[in-house]
Amino acid sequence: MQRFLVAPDSDLPQAALERCRRLTRQHSQTFYFGSRFFSPVQRRAVWAVYAVCRTGDDIADEPGDPLRKAEHLEAWREGVEAALQGCPPADLVYQALAWAASRFALPSRAFHELYQGLRMDLEGYTYRSAADLELYCRRVAGVVGWMIAPICGYEGDEQTLQQALRLGMAMQLTNVLRDVGEDLGRGRIYLPAESMARHGVTCDDLRAGRVSPEYRALMTELVAQARAWYREGRAGIPRLHDGRMAVAVAARAYEGILDSLERNGFDNFNRRAFVPRVQKIALIPRAWRDLRSGQGA
Repeated sequence: MQRFLVAPDSDLPQAALERCRRLTRQHSQTFYFGSRFFSPVQRRAVWAVYAVCRTGDDIADEPGDPLRKAEHLEAWREGVEAALQGCPPADLVYQALAWAASRFALPSRAFHELYQGLRMDLEGYTYRSAADLELYCRRVAGVVGWMIAPICGYEGDEQTLQQALRLGMAMQLTNVLRDVGEDLGRGRIYLPAESMARHGVTCDDLRAGRVSPEYRALMTELVAQARAWYREGRAGIPRLHDGRMAVAVAARAYEGILDSLERNGFDNFNRRAFVPRVQKIALIPRAWRDLRSGQGA
């Protein structure tokens, strides 16, 4: 496999930047919208981080032979590790990650946890309890907060990192609640079996797309959990040195998906909850007021 050495003072190749920018915009309009509020250098690093995470997620989601997918995911892990060490494979996404790692102290443990989370998808992990879902949200998205924190710079040490973790987990739980119908199409159910049983919701109900009072009660409980994580995560935003507005806007916009889900009557089988661009723009003053007041929440 061809490798490239990335010097600490090298520039990010335009082709790599554009590849990461397009991947981010294509797969997460909400995250991309928030990223526009970073400085140019930070924005490029954030796009690189998102793109490499997205690439791993696509491997876990791709159809086909499980053994071949496992091989692809292992190659992804090796590519990430090589990029973090400054010697990435030829792929533009890995080159972009190596560039970002040469400028910011991206934590390798965060990428390792992400790999473990992607293996949960690959191996068809069963979510029996709320703790199982919490672990998944931590691994596939919470740790992205750890990747973004050094790009911003921060104070508060471990407490700030835990708040960044919570914010990423809130966003992933939002994804789970938005995509129940889509995930069923992939043969996946992330809703905890114990929570479903407590509310009287069965897997057959999900497959039939029944938006019953019991199902709405289950969704209400999980939305409340996501909102609690958003509150905890946003409390750490004022401790960031840079990029506070970018993170605050992204958090507000992502939480807006929950508002849309509620307006849809929790029908996440036939309707996709999303935040129109005009509403995202309307969230900017609120995020600004939060930061001006030092609340972050």
